[in-house]
Amino acid sequence: MIRHIPTTRSTNDDMAALARDGAAEGSWLRADQQEGGRGRQGRTWVSPPGNLYASTLVRRMAGDPPAPTLAFVAALALDERLQTWLEPDRLMIKWPNDLLADGAKISGILLEGVGDAVVVGIGVNLAHHPTDIDRPATSLAALGAGAPAPAEFVEDLAASFVAWLARWRGEGLGAILSRWQARAHIPGTPLRVSAPEGDLDGIYDGLDASGALRLITADGRLHLVHAGDIFLL
Repeated sequence: MIRHIPTTRSTNDDMAALARDGAAEGSWLRADQQEGGRGRQGRTWVSPPGNLYASTLVRRMAGDPPAPTLAFVAALALDERLQTWLEPDRLMIKWPNDLLADGAKISGILLEGVGDAVVVGIGVNLAHHPTDIDRPATSLAALGAGAPAPAEFVEDLAASFVAWLARWRGEGLGAILSRWQARAHIPGTPLRVSAPEGDLDGIYDGLDASGALRLITADGRLHLVHAGDIFLL
């Protein structure tokens, strides 16, 4: 079920409250506008009407892959949906879950734990995109792909998310990471990892079995990156 509200502070906050009240897995909440939307590391997520702001809920089960790897599930579901409006070769996933269209950020995904549940928040630039952030951004409208109604987009996204979630549980993380790597930046891509302890430049060398990014620096050392902002160089 997809519940709709006109305005809220944050769909993730609302879904977290619903999770504490016993909401079932597969619940979705979409808002036309957020007054306190946020991205990773507490960044503000500007939320004008016309874009998608939605959150869903996953209840962790025994035998599930690690909860943080739901970021890959959400990225694959979103990549699949965006291919309805853009050719696949115009889209690329950037570790762990940013979607780039023609090299610019078109969406954001934020996971937050609530007890035995994980709230998955997804924002997609359909009609608008910010121009005052530290990296290029775009929207479907700016790319000439039209601006689908958020209500239409989220219906298709929910269906894709259910399918990829089933594969995550049924086939395991390996199947998810294999597809993710096929849709991401190719091995050998120069990257910069920005983390609290400092920046690190190197060459992308795929993912390890847990989903950590493998980065080879100029001295030949392999670094496993579990958290941080990634910039394509």
